[in-house]
Amino acid sequence: TFLEMTERPNYPRPALPSGAPAALLHAVKPPTRYFLSLYDAVGSEYHWLDMHELPADELTDFVQDEKVELYTLIRDGWPAGFFMLDRRTAEICDIAYFGLVPEAIGLGLGTYMLHTAIHMAWDGEDTKTVTVNTCTLDHPRALGTYQKAGFEPVKQEQRSRKG
Repeated sequence: TFLEMTERPNYPRPALPSGAPAALLHAVKPPTRYFLSLYDAVGSEYHWLDMHELPADELTDFVQDEKVELYTLIRDGWPAGFFMLDRRTAEICDIAYFGLVPEAIGLGLGTYMLHTAIHMAWDGEDTKTVTVNTCTLDHPRALGTYQKAGFEPVKQEQRSRKG
């Protein structure tokens, strides 16, 4: 399911969640192994495999592109989740990756992180549309969560994975 938002949402930018110490950190030109460690920590239970299939140079080019931003939510000193903003297409900011590690699900961090990602996506000076995609391999509440945050489905595709 492909979703988009064409106006900044009317909810405020969220404050960091209360409780355990937390910080949202921007990784500048992160090594691909750092990205893959987050990708695997969040996506392994959902069969996220695609980025492992890319040639190493293509993966590095994506992760270190100046128009791709990687943010890690650190909670109690460990990565609780991450998101990536992809601004490589004019006037569009895609939330390319978004998720929490299994141990962080249910702690109230997902809404904070998603609303923050959305506001940061809209902070781009030429952003006219924010997009995100989800599928049946993602968390079962992903589609509803995105819609509750203000995204609207614009297209669906049927695909299957071999193997």
